[in-house]
Amino acid sequence: MSLLRGFYGKLHDYGVLVMFQHTIFSFSFAIVSLLLAAGGFPSWRLLAIIVVALLAARTGANALNRVIDAEFDKRNPRTANRQIPRGDMSKREALLLSVVCFVITLFAAFLLNPLCAVLAPPAIFFMVIYSYTKRFTPLCHLVLGFTCSIAPVGAWLAVTGHFSWTPIFLAGANMFWVAGFDIIYGAQDAQFDHANGLYSMLTEFGVPFGLVISTLFHAVAMFCLLVVGLLQPEFGWIYYFGAGIVLILLIIEHRVVSPGHLQHATFASYNINELVSIVFLACGVLDVFL
Repeated sequence: MSLLRGFYGKLHDYGVLVMFQHTIFSFSFAIVSLLLAAGGFPSWRLLAIIVVALLAARTGANALNRVIDAEFDKRNPRTANRQIPRGDMSKREALLLSVVCFVITLFAAFLLNPLCAVLAPPAIFFMVIYSYTKRFTPLCHLVLGFTCSIAPVGAWLAVTGHFSWTPIFLAGANMFWVAGFDIIYGAQDAQFDHANGLYSMLTEFGVPFGLVISTLFHAVAMFCLLVVGLLQPEFGWIYYFGAGIVLILLIIEHRVVSPGHLQHATFASYNINELVSIVFLACGVLDVFL
């Protein structure tokens, strides 16, 4: 019994390390892309391999991010209580978790099809390089968004073995949506980042204009969602109803944060966007099957 408790305790620790609940940010787009590519429900084998690949890739990327950012996290009062800076988990353990997850991702891609096997290493490269981009470019938010957007494209390729416009626009929506709310989240660290030589849209252009850029990114994301609806005949009023709710949630997100009031930045960037993910997933799945 104690061994079982220890196992679940370690799973909980890893879940906290990688903020497992935020897997939904790309998972929702990937599942909708998967169902569209399959024209409905795929085989259980294919579904299992894709889900494992998605979860392993995202977990590995986030664990590695915690290792790479550990020294900055330790200096930042907002993040100093995370597991590695606090000493509750070693860098080596988190790095080992990341390596194991990436190996699982590569093996899963090999089981899918040759194109997925070839593209998996470049995908992992972006998962690794993202954590370093804030050290040299304010475009780090877009790199994060692009890395997340690999999920819907990968899910489509896993089913069909070829590219199409639908997953590309799904990826565009995923990319600009994530980049937009990452700017909002980063606004709370703008002063710290500037003082420590880190780059972001906020340090480059200031918080007020950075939030404007975030709004523009979300406008692009909504345009991409509209194009997806036009490209897919399966989508009807349920999908557009969901897109309307997403738009309302994004408007609320930008209303609760302003340059002089950043205390709700985490709520706006994380909690509201968890709802965005759930709404998009629910409406997308329903419209595929109904």
